[in-house]
Amino acid sequence: MDFEQHCWAEVDLDALVHNFKLLQAHAAPAQVCAVVKAGAYGHGDGMVCRALEAAGAKWFAVSCLAEALHLRAAGIGGDILILGRTDPSCAASLVRCGLTQAVFSPEYARQLAACAGQAHRPVQVHLKVDTGMGRIGFVARGAADVAPCAAALSACFELKGLEVTGLFQHFAVADSHAPADVAYTRRQHDLFLAVLAALEAQGRQVRTAHCCNSAALAEHPEWGMDLVRPGILLYGEQPSGEVSLPGLVPVLTLKAAVSQVKDLGPGQALSYGLCFTAGRPMRVATLCVGYADGYPRAMTNQGVCALHGAPAPVVGRVCMDQLMVDVTGIPGVQAGDAATIFGAGGAADSTAAVAAKVGTIPYEIMCGLALRVPRVYLQGGRCAAVVDYLKQSSL
Repeated sequence: MDFEQHCWAEVDLDALVHNFKLLQAHAAPAQVCAVVKAGAYGHGDGMVCRALEAAGAKWFAVSCLAEALHLRAAGIGGDILILGRTDPSCAASLVRCGLTQAVFSPEYARQLAACAGQAHRPVQVHLKVDTGMGRIGFVARGAADVAPCAAALSACFELKGLEVTGLFQHFAVADSHAPADVAYTRRQHDLFLAVLAALEAQGRQVRTAHCCNSAALAEHPEWGMDLVRPGILLYGEQPSGEVSLPGLVPVLTLKAAVSQVKDLGPGQALSYGLCFTAGRPMRVATLCVGYADGYPRAMTNQGVCALHGAPAPVVGRVCMDQLMVDVTGIPGVQAGDAATIFGAGGAADSTAAVAAKVGTIPYEIMCGLALRVPRVYLQGGRCAAVVDYLKQSSL
C-alpha cells in the first residue's frame, strides 16, 4: 500500500494486540478497558480500536463525547466510557449511541438526568469518586467523607434520567515508589473500598467497579475488581521509571525521509541561531520532520535518530518542518532514505528517551504527533493500512 514517504508514524498492530493480551492475562479476572482518548495516545483511535476489538476488547475509555462519537462512526460497538464532562444538553446523543457517561457531582447528576428525561431513556453512568486526585468526583478524601459521599452517590440512583451501572476512581501517584506516595495510593484504594461498601450497605448494587490505571495495574493486579483502565501500557511504554510491567512491546515508531545530504566544513554553522558549528569535516543529512510534526524543538543538539541502523545525532536547531543529523560515519546515506526519528528498537532514541531528554513523559510525546503525519499500520511486518488525516481517508 503506497503513501508518500515524507514523515510518517508506523503503528505495529501486532505489538498492540500482544500488549492487550498480556494486560488481560495480568488483570484476570478483571476485563481490560482500553484507554484510547487523544486519538489512542496519538496512534489513531479507529484502527487501534478495531484491532483491539478483534482481539477481544469489550470496553473503551475516551475523554469527551466527540471522541466517543468518532469511535461509533468508525464502527466500534463495545462499551464506551466518557471519562470527562459532556454537556448535559447532549444527553440524547449519549442515549442514542449507547455511551456511558462519568458523573462526578450531585449538580452534574441532576442536570444530566433532567436533560435525559427528554430522550425518554436514561443515560448509563459510572459515578466518579475523588479519593485524592483532586480533579473531578464525589469527594471522599478522608474517613469522615465516606458516609456523606456514599449518601450523595446513593441519591443518584433515584434520579429517573440516570441508570447507574458503575463506580470508579483514579490514582494520583501510583507510578511512584516513594514511601509517602505508596502510602497515599493505598489510602486512596482503602477509601474507595469504604465508599463502595457504604453504598452497598444502603442497598445500592454496583454492577461494575474499577480503580486501576496503568501504574496501579502493574503494581496491584489484585486491585483489578471488574475493570482495569490501562492506557500507556497498551502502547508498550511504562508508566514511569519506577513502575514497569515486563514483556511489553513498543507500538509506535516515527520515521522521516532524507531530503538532502551535504558537506559541512570546519567552522561552518547551521540552522536557526547558528547553535551548532562543525569542528571537523562532516556529512549532514536533512530530514523531513520538525517540531510541527511532534518532534520537540528542545531535542536540538541532543536527539539521536537512526539511518541504515546506525545512530545519527541531531545537529543544530530543530526547525518547524526539518532537522539535520550527523551522518559522517554512516556510508551511503542519500536523499529518499528512511530515517528512524524515535520509537521502537534500533539505534534511535526510544520514545521514553525523547521524553526524558526534554523533561516530560512518553504520553506527551506520543499525543503530540501532528495530524499531518500519516499513520501507517503494520501487521505481520507489512503495511496493512494508511490513515492520512489531511486527506480524511484511508489510502
